[in-house]
Amino acid sequence: MKHRLYTLSLLLSLPWLTARADTLLIERVQKPDTAQPARGQTMAQVEARFGPPQEKLEPRGGQKKQWPVIHRWVYPDYVVYFEKDRVIDVVARQASPNEVGPKPPVR
Repeated sequence: MKHRLYTLSLLLSLPWLTARADTLLIERVQKPDTAQPARGQTMAQVEARFGPPQEKLEPRGGQKKQWPVIHRWVYPDYVVYFEKDRVIDVVARQASPNEVGPKPPVR
């Protein structure tokens, strides 16, 4: 009986711990003072407002006409994805190894 009670209490506490860890990156990104490029901005607009990226990763895609070339710029807090010269998405980076978030961009 004690074993079942212990197992049940452990199982009930695990989702709470996981959910709490998953919100770390989300809470940091949702802060109002977090400035990020907006969807549709051009590369020139992003560079003028946020400065040059730490790294411009090698473009991916473009093997076929229906697969557009995707450019990726790495900034300290996020990675900006461009289709042709327009922003299509911004992905937050982990602030520390303990923070739950996306994996580093593939080089």
